[in-house]
Amino acid sequence: MFNRSLARSGLALALALLSVRALVAAESTPAGTLVSGPMLGYRAHREVLIWVETRDAAEVSLTYQLADTVEATGLTPVSPAKPTASGLSVVPTPSAVAPVMTAPVTLTHLAPAASPAGTQPQKFVLPLLEMGRRYTYSIAIDGREQSFPYPLEFRTTDQWEWRRPAPEFSFLFGSCAYLNDPAYDRPGKPYGQGTEIFKHMADSGADFCLWGGDNIYLREADFSSESGIWYRFSHDRATSDLQKLYAVMHHYATWDDHDYGSDNANQSFGFKDITLAAFKSYWGNPTYGETTNPGVYTKFIWGDAGFFLMDDRTYRDESSMDQDKNLGKTAWGDRQINWLKQSLLYAQTQQNQRFKFIITGGQVLQTMDKKAGHETSEFYRREREELIGFIRENKISGVVFLTGDVHHSALYRRALDEDKTRFIYELTSSPLSAGSWAAAASEKASDPAVIPGTVVGTQNYCVIKLTGTKETRALAIRCYDKANALQWEQTIPASALDPASTPPAQPVQPPASTAPAAAN
Repeated sequence: MFNRSLARSGLALALALLSVRALVAAESTPAGTLVSGPMLGYRAHREVLIWVETRDAAEVSLTYQLADTVEATGLTPVSPAKPTASGLSVVPTPSAVAPVMTAPVTLTHLAPAASPAGTQPQKFVLPLLEMGRRYTYSIAIDGREQSFPYPLEFRTTDQWEWRRPAPEFSFLFGSCAYLNDPAYDRPGKPYGQGTEIFKHMADSGADFCLWGGDNIYLREADFSSESGIWYRFSHDRATSDLQKLYAVMHHYATWDDHDYGSDNANQSFGFKDITLAAFKSYWGNPTYGETTNPGVYTKFIWGDAGFFLMDDRTYRDESSMDQDKNLGKTAWGDRQINWLKQSLLYAQTQQNQRFKFIITGGQVLQTMDKKAGHETSEFYRREREELIGFIRENKISGVVFLTGDVHHSALYRRALDEDKTRFIYELTSSPLSAGSWAAAASEKASDPAVIPGTVVGTQNYCVIKLTGTKETRALAIRCYDKANALQWEQTIPASALDPASTPPAQPVQPPASTAPAAAN
C-alpha cells in the first residue's frame, strides 16, 4: 500500500512538472505578429471581405458587431414599399422592424497557411449582414487584440434600388505606386517619390479606392522566382503610410505590367500563374476572371455605377507585333472582350448602372503616342475601334474609361459620331508615387482628345464624386498632387454621356492654392 501511494505521488508530481513546463513553454513562445492590414475588400448588401496579413500566427480572429441601431437608421423596413408616378418607391417608416443580430460574432482562422514569402495573407468573409448598417470589428492574433490609431469599421450597401434616389458617393483612382526598396532598386536617384500622398488619400473621406494597375513594381530580383514575387507583394503591402488608407475605405484593383510581371510583359510571361495567385491573395475583389478563362478581370456595382475592371496582360499580344499583318492582335483576348460587351449590354438595361466605368491599365482614347515600346491602344487600334464602335452602335450610355500607366494624368473626350452629338470620356491618373513624366511639354498635350488644362506631370491622384438627383446627376472630378494641392477640377453632367443630349463638360477650374477639404 505504501508503494502504491508513493507511485501515485510520483505520478502526480510528474504530471505537475509537465504542466508547469508546458505553461512555461507556452508563455515563452512568441505570439504571431501583424504584418499589414486590415484592408477592406469588396462590399455588398449583406457581405464584406476583410483582408489581413500575419506572420507565425497559430490563430487569427476577427470579431464584428453592429455599431448603430435600427431606430437610428430606419433602413430595415417591414411594410412594403409603395410605387410612385416617377417609378421610385417611398419606404414608409416602419412601426416594427425585423429582428437583427446584435451580439458580437467571431470568425477564427487556425494556423493560416504561409506564403512562399513566409507570411500569412488571409481573408475574412463576413456573411449575412444587415443592409445599409455600420459595423465595427477587431482583430486578435493568438488571443491578443491588436490596436490601431484609427477606427476599424465599415458600412454595408443600402438597398436603395426602387426605394430612394441613387446615393451620392465618391471614390479615389490612381496607378503606378513605386515603393523604394534599395537592396533591389536600380542605382542612382530613387524612383519612388515618397508615400505622403497615401496619407492624403486616407483622409479624403472617399468611400472606396480603385487601383488602376502597377500597384506594385516587380523588380528583376522579384519576377524571376516564385518567392521573389510573393516577397514584393508582401513588402509593399506592409508600407506604414498605406495602412490607414487600407483600413478606412474599400479597395478594388486590376493590374498592369509591373504587378503582372516584367516591364511591358505580354501573355508569354512564364510566372503569370504565380503573379495571379499572389494578386488574388493580396486583393479583395469579388471575383477573378471566369472559370475557364483565368485572369483578374471582374466587375461590381456601387450606387448607380457599374465598374468593369479589365485584365490587359494575361492574354496580351506583344505590343511590337505588326497589327496590319496580324489583324487579330489583342490586348484583352476574345473571351474577355465578349465578357465586357455582354456586361455593357446588360448594364444598359439596369437603372442602377447609369454610369459605366471601364478600368484598364493602358490608355484608350489617346492617339498621339506612336513611339515603339509604348503601350497605348494605338498599338491595338482595331480592337479599340471595334469596342468603341460596339458602344456607339448599341447606344451604350455613361461610358468613362479609367486608365493609368503613363506617369502623367489627363482627361480626354472623344465624339462617337461625325456630328459630335455623343461622347465618351477617359480619365488617366498616374503616377501615385513612381517617377513622373513632364507630359505638358510633349506632343501628348496637343492630342485633339485631351481637355486643355488637365495634363499633370507630377505625382497625383483623382477623386471622382457622383452627385445630384436623377435630373442633375453628374461626375465631379478633382485631381490633387502629392502635397494635396488641387491641380484641376472638372464636372461632367450625366446628360453629356447620354445619346439624348450633349452638353459639354464644365470649364477647367484653376488650381487651388491650398489643400482641399475632404471629398465627402
